[in-house]
Amino acid sequence: MNSPAFSLRAVDLGKDFREGSGEALRVLAGINFSLSTGETAAIIGASGSGKSTLLNLLGGLDKPTTGHVLLNDDNIFKINEKTRCRVRNQHLGFIYQFHHLLPEFSALENVAMPQLIEGVDKEEAREKATALLHEVGLGARLDHKPGELSGGERQRAAIARALINNPDCILADEPTGNLDRKNAELALELILQLNRTYKTALVMVTHDLHIAEQLDKVFVLEDGLLKIQ
Repeated sequence: MNSPAFSLRAVDLGKDFREGSGEALRVLAGINFSLSTGETAAIIGASGSGKSTLLNLLGGLDKPTTGHVLLNDDNIFKINEKTRCRVRNQHLGFIYQFHHLLPEFSALENVAMPQLIEGVDKEEAREKATALLHEVGLGARLDHKPGELSGGERQRAAIARALINNPDCILADEPTGNLDRKNAELALELILQLNRTYKTALVMVTHDLHIAEQLDKVFVLEDGLLKIQ
């Protein structure tokens, strides 16, 4: 079950990039952000503004130059990489613009994989993955590999995979950006429906203001700063 008091917070978060011996490029500067159980937030901004970088920091996939990220009040950068991976797998689900499904595995095997990584019994993992695939409308496509699925179907499988470990929060990076308008609308509707059903928090990076405005809060990332719209 999801944590009843989940919170994700960025505190004075900053990120610099340096190429060779050149001057450091400040991408994010002193960002403060918080999200609790069931809340949804969109992050919009121009291409190259640092949206994906911020999402990677919130998910513990990259380390900040300054500041820290608190997951349920625990600093995720004060723990070793192995523990951080476990925390990530238990509390966070990720959806990307490109589905990142493993091509040699079926939809069922792809969705079940995070459970298997957690050490869940194989049959239990397959049972849960099957139920989720039915829930996202892929009950008839369990044994199909990604190459045998349409773009919209692949993204629905990726959404199911993100939910398999009952995460407290979903981090979504342009999850509709690789789909046509019809499939983008269907994917967004599915993500928001599952957000309500499972009471997950949701952070979505998007360039589409129409999509962003369907979430509870809209933040704009500009000049390294995050401002609520």
